[in-house]
Amino acid sequence: MSTDCPLSTAHQELLIHVAYQSIEHGLRHHQPLTLNILDFPEVLREPRPVFVTLRIGGDLRGCIGTLEYSQPLILNVAHYAHASAYSDPRFPPLAPNELGLVDLSISVLSPLEELNFDSEAQLMTQLRPGMDGLLLEEGCHRATLLPSVWEDIPAKQEFLQRLKIKAGLPRKYWSTNIRIQRYTAYSIHSSHAGC
Repeated sequence: MSTDCPLSTAHQELLIHVAYQSIEHGLRHHQPLTLNILDFPEVLREPRPVFVTLRIGGDLRGCIGTLEYSQPLILNVAHYAHASAYSDPRFPPLAPNELGLVDLSISVLSPLEELNFDSEAQLMTQLRPGMDGLLLEEGCHRATLLPSVWEDIPAKQEFLQRLKIKAGLPRKYWSTNIRIQRYTAYSIHSSHAGC
């Protein structure tokens, strides 16, 4: 799920093109595509956090990104497209024969918003299925689930439990030290124009 996309169709297509170029470049050179950001429109040079998700036949094949506002959007897309293809520890590196099978999506994230709650039940009342991505932090445990994950996990309780498991915590774990932040995202897909 996504919020309204502020980028033009041409800018979205350019981001998808750069993501695929970086993956192809990685096959030959084992590193992300190097870009001169001055070659790109100003809106793509603004610092924005992104996640790049790869799927083959509908199945997840890689997903890596950042929640930080430290790099220009266009550089993050090139870097995390490459990382999703070749550095996601859950999957082997993308093989040459898989390149033409990859469906790619780019999630451009909003700033993080702290959620305040005194209990898990209170947290549940604040969650917006289909809209919120969540970042969970508890001691050395940290994980995020993108808003698009609601498509596979529509129930709030299951969504939170999956986030805990991803962070390395038990499904039923609760502590007053859990910190939850939320964000929204707009998604750009390779399979069709628009968000």
